[in-house]
Amino acid sequence: MNRKDTLPIPEPILQLQRQLDQFRSTQSRRTKLPEPLWQAAVELARQHGVYHVAHPLRLDYTRLKKRLGGIQSRRRKAHKPAFVELVAPRSAVLEDCVIEFESPSGGKMRIQWKSPVPPDWANLLRAWRDAER
Repeated sequence: MNRKDTLPIPEPILQLQRQLDQFRSTQSRRTKLPEPLWQAAVELARQHGVYHVAHPLRLDYTRLKKRLGGIQSRRRKAHKPAFVELVAPRSAVLEDCVIEFESPSGGKMRIQWKSPVPPDWANLLRAWRDAER
């Protein structure tokens, strides 16, 4: 699809474009846009998309997206804890315990024991991680 085949600009965006052109013709180049014009652009961006509003109105895409809340609301991948320590009270007797590990690639290791003395799970984990690579 070339530029001549682009979709027509919706009428509400054209109306705001005329308002912006009028504002820009009476102000110096560095003058900030009034808040009502920004709010109108944000509302249109909610309906038509940020690019489809920012481009014909000659607005800064990033600023419009930020005002829309797009940058702040972008979800980051949740970070899983690299290490979790669980401390039992000194009086607790561990008769049965299970530790499970999961690698980022999806591999799983489960250590289960029924003894007051735990296995050397740190070395088991290290060996397992080395085998995963």
